[in-house]
Amino acid sequence: MGKSLPPLLTQPIIFSHPSLRGSMDIMEYFARISYRGSHNKPDLATLSDIFQHHIQAVPFENLSIHCGERIELDLEATYKKIVRNKRGGWCMENNYLLSWVLKTLGYSVTLLGAKVYIPELDAYPDEIDHLLLQVELGGKSYIVDGGFGMAYQMWQPMELISGTDQPQIPGIFRFQEENGTWYFEKVKRKQWVLNPSTSTSPNVENEVCRRIYLFTLQPRDIEEFMGCNVHLQTAPDSLFVTKSICSLQTADGIRALVGWKLTEIKYNYRDNMDLVEIRMLADEELEKTLKEKFSITLDKKFVPVNTSKLSLF
Repeated sequence: MGKSLPPLLTQPIIFSHPSLRGSMDIMEYFARISYRGSHNKPDLATLSDIFQHHIQAVPFENLSIHCGERIELDLEATYKKIVRNKRGGWCMENNYLLSWVLKTLGYSVTLLGAKVYIPELDAYPDEIDHLLLQVELGGKSYIVDGGFGMAYQMWQPMELISGTDQPQIPGIFRFQEENGTWYFEKVKRKQWVLNPSTSTSPNVENEVCRRIYLFTLQPRDIEEFMGCNVHLQTAPDSLFVTKSICSLQTADGIRALVGWKLTEIKYNYRDNMDLVEIRMLADEELEKTLKEKFSITLDKKFVPVNTSKLSLF
């Protein structure tokens, strides 16, 4: 890495907790996300760099549900799944692990709860169904969310300020605050779909601004997400039950496998337009695609599903 580390960080940092049966090593996590940068100064540059590596290495996915596995909201289990078994996870797994990483490195981290917008209903759910992080740094607050996935995944930590556009490679993100409630939204580019006959979202071309979720700054404990974690993987009408999802941010876009549909997007391909390519896969192509496109190898038989009409793009 070029610079010698202070004595405290020349050895792997081992995080231990009374509830953990094993140990978690920050250097092993860095190897998982191919991060070789500095980690001895908890500043914004380091935070952004680690975050970028995480979202390009760890897929947002719910494949466990469709392999007959249970998703545990347990830090050791999440660490083993993502770091050692090289899997991905959904918001509560990705951001729970990120909270440990950032706290281990000396950042001030608070768990927050959000309600994800349902465009087909033009509404938000009654209860929180998304975990995100607030990081205090240099007198400013930042939202860090490495677990939303798909085309609405932020690529950099976002300063918590209302009404200010924050352009990133995926598009323009912003927060709007009203009476203590914060709304997160994205301004989308037009899309150039190479094979539109396979697209099932006719409104995608006309959509300009998309609400993503709302949240408050009420600090949360991980225990407050236990019920949500169970509900989302068991309720018959849950998006995660009715769709098998695996998405990964790339150097210039995103790729996603939803059911049998593989979508690859290249952001800002030309003239403020995203290039979209969609392909339907056969059953025999799924295992190879997961391995080659997402670096995922599943232990159990994967049964894809896509019965919900809810749009993820």
